[in-house]
Amino acid sequence: MSKLCAFFAPGFEECEGLLVVDILRRGGVDVTIAAVGADRMVTGSHKIAVQADALAQELDFSAFDAVFLPGGMPGTLHLKENALVRRTATEFAAAGKVVSAICAAPTVLADLGLLKGLQATCYPGFEKDMAGAETTGAEFVRQGNLLTGRALGAAIPFGLELLAMLEGEEKAAGIRAAICYEH
Repeated sequence: MSKLCAFFAPGFEECEGLLVVDILRRGGVDVTIAAVGADRMVTGSHKIAVQADALAQELDFSAFDAVFLPGGMPGTLHLKENALVRRTATEFAAAGKVVSAICAAPTVLADLGLLKGLQATCYPGFEKDMAGAETTGAEFVRQGNLLTGRALGAAIPFGLELLAMLEGEEKAAGIRAAICYEH
């Protein structure tokens, strides 16, 4: 069973974060929602509060196989400012572990130089913040161990692709059928 850390920062896009976490947990991934900040209760960009499993600074990241960054504003800005998030994404990418981000959050990966020379996608209008990446506008783009997603509307296919990366295509196909996602 794969283990993934989902970083939820104040102002995150709730539906992106929770849809992806839900799909992964349905698929058997051990997901830890890690609060970025000093409080386990994280309020998203639409004022929905979510109880995280742990504070990010309490975790041993060597136990994880993957990391996920949901978008949203100002959540993405908080992710960019957090040294632990930045270090974890950089170290995971270098180690060949899965690094994923959706909506505005791929700009965090771009800031770290992780998308240089690669295709990627992000929320429309944030392409200017994707220095070094070739943005495609696709729902999601997988480049090796990196996965970027466009926006909330792409959260289900993004989540299914992330599940396929972690647990295999067969598991993702099973969850796709179970949730009646025929896209």
